[in-house]
Amino acid sequence: MTDQTTKIYGLFPTPVYIAKRDSDLIPKEEKEIEKIIQEGMQKNTGNSSSINSYIFNENLKELKQFCEQQIRIYVKDIINPKKGLDFYITQSWLNVTKPGESHHEHCHSNSIISGVFYISTEQSDKIAFGDPNTKVKDLIEIGFRDYNTWNSTNWFVPAITNELVLFPSWLSHKVEPNENATTDRISISFNTFVKGPLGQDGFNDLILK
Repeated sequence: MTDQTTKIYGLFPTPVYIAKRDSDLIPKEEKEIEKIIQEGMQKNTGNSSSINSYIFNENLKELKQFCEQQIRIYVKDIINPKKGLDFYITQSWLNVTKPGESHHEHCHSNSIISGVFYISTEQSDKIAFGDPNTKVKDLIEIGFRDYNTWNSTNWFVPAITNELVLFPSWLSHKVEPNENATTDRISISFNTFVKGPLGQDGFNDLILK
């Protein structure tokens, strides 16, 4: 606990943005998801993903629009660029995680903001994010009485149907096996990149087209 003579600053926090979609999947979207799965899935380490890694290009138009709207809010409120930048979705793919399966710890290269939208989950489903400074912090091992956002090197966020989670693409994340699950966990993941002017005027200008 702190008193009136002490302060704790949360310096350099990592944003994990969560947005709830107001509506459930419409029948058209459900059929498109079934079609994506039928077109083929490939086995990953612990789960399966769609062979098509650009599913938003031709499918799920309304869902893509929702994700793009939330990306714009994330960019405005968190990145807050001074120049007009166009963040756009690059790759997008569907994940199927069967009961007891998992996603290995990873991050997303060649991307700035990554996202996952949950199509179907169970109450106990979650995603784990890892502190990129774990190797430094683990040089001295301290036994903690309770875990909090200050001393943890992993933090779990619930995976909830019809919710979108956005996060910096460099942030490590994983899904641990859910041995209590009875149905498949289905989600859509995507990456983003940017078009427009980058840098500080006159120093390191770069225009991406």
